[in-house]
Amino acid sequence: MNPAPDFNPLARLYRWMEYASFGPWLWWCRCAFLRDLQGCRHALILGDGDGRFTAKLLRTNPALRVHAVDASPAMLHALERRAAANAARLRTVHADLRAWQPAFDAPPYDLIVTHFFLDCLTTDEAAVLALNLHAVAAPGARWLVSEFAIPPGVAGLMLARPIVAALYRAFGWMTGLAVRRLPDYEAALRASGFSLMKSRSWLGGLLLSQLWRTAAEIRP
Repeated sequence: MNPAPDFNPLARLYRWMEYASFGPWLWWCRCAFLRDLQGCRHALILGDGDGRFTAKLLRTNPALRVHAVDASPAMLHALERRAAANAARLRTVHADLRAWQPAFDAPPYDLIVTHFFLDCLTTDEAAVLALNLHAVAAPGARWLVSEFAIPPGVAGLMLARPIVAALYRAFGWMTGLAVRRLPDYEAALRASGFSLMKSRSWLGGLLLSQLWRTAAEIRP
C-alpha cells in the first residue's frame, strides 16, 4: 500500500482552488440530490475535504447524526469549524480509509457520502471499501457519490481525459497521491450490492452526481 496522500497543506486553500478551476460546478455536483436525503438519520461521510457539504447537510437535516472520517487532520479541523453549530451531532475520526474498518456495533448507516474521494483509490481499494460499507449499511441505505468521469466519444478523448490526467499530476505533486487513473467504482458498488437510483452529469460528462442504494429489507 502506498503512503496516504497529505492533503493538510491544501485545507485552507481547497475552496478557492476549487472555484478557480471549476467555479461552482463541483459544489452543484455535491448538492444535486440533497433533497433526497431528508429522511436519513445516521450518515457516514468519507473524505469530505474542508467540510462544506457536511456542514450544509447537518443544517438542512436537523435529525441527522454524522460520522465523518478523513486522513487529513487539517481537513477534519476545517470540517469541525464549519459544522460547529451542530457539533453535538458530529463525530470525526482521523484515519486512512484504505485501512479503516467501520464499527459494527454502531447503528447501521442509512446514508454514505463520498464526494470526489473515490478517485483517490484504486479499483481494488474501492471494491474492498464498498464491501466493508455494505456490511454496515441499513436496508435501503443511500450512497451519494460525486466524481470525475471520462465520457465515451470525442468529448472524453479530447476534453475529459486530459483534464483528469492533469488533475492527477497536480494532486500527485501537491499531496503525494500515487493513483493516476479513475477507479471503476461503479463496478465495485454493484458487486457489493448497491444499485444506481439516480444519476446526473455535468460539463459534458466530466462530472457525475449519483445516488445509489442497498436493497430494501424484504418482509414476509
